[in-house]
Amino acid sequence: MATYNKRGHKSPKEKVSGSEFEEVLNVNEKDSATASAVNTLDDYANKTENWFEKNQKVVTAVIGGILILAVAYLLYDRFIAEPKEEDAATESLTAQINFGKALDTEDKKAKDSLFKLALNGSEGKFGYLKIADKYSGTDAANLANYSAGIAYLNLGENKKAIEYLENFSGKDMMLSALAKGAIGDAFAQLNQPKEALDYYEKAAKLNENATTSPRFLYKAGQTAYSLGDKATAHKYFSEIKEKYESSAEGRNIDGLIEMTRP
Repeated sequence: MATYNKRGHKSPKEKVSGSEFEEVLNVNEKDSATASAVNTLDDYANKTENWFEKNQKVVTAVIGGILILAVAYLLYDRFIAEPKEEDAATESLTAQINFGKALDTEDKKAKDSLFKLALNGSEGKFGYLKIADKYSGTDAANLANYSAGIAYLNLGENKKAIEYLENFSGKDMMLSALAKGAIGDAFAQLNQPKEALDYYEKAAKLNENATTSPRFLYKAGQTAYSLGDKATAHKYFSEIKEKYESSAEGRNIDGLIEMTRP
């Protein structure tokens, strides 16, 4: 038999389960949290806006200062630094030629003369001394410090050699190692073996390779032995044997290892 609702009869309300009630609460809580976050952001934005309004002149001045510094740097680099580098490199050419000739010749008198020309200049061009001074801060001036130091070392002016070599700060690690080793040579010629040993050790470790490291380890070993420190000498001679046996210094190192054995 068909069933039907009587007139005026109200359908019973659906009951809300506990889980559904929790979902409604969660939604409301999420909406409330979102609203709170939005209000917080609005407050922060308003405060930030007010801060910028109050400090607009300061902010503008700071930004303007940064822009001025950036433009000044670009202008300096383009119109001062680059031309200075080019002038220094051009001015160095004659000194470099004389320096190269000095290294190549075996004639002591000619060698000394060429090193002096490299230092003091010739043919209307600056030598290393003026290049290092006038073009200070350039790569050419930095290299001039190294070359002047080597020239003075060969001329026997060891204190000046140390002065210029210490002013050299090379990006090339090989050249930096050679500079440290040359300072060691200058101290050795000044009869200051402790200082010489210190620089030989630095030179050997600064850029470990099969060319400069065994050379300065050998000098460090010899210097340590001259100071009566057989243990340190043995350590450096043994390091040559272990790491650089095929080097020129390593070929006859066995005798020195035995001589300094504790």
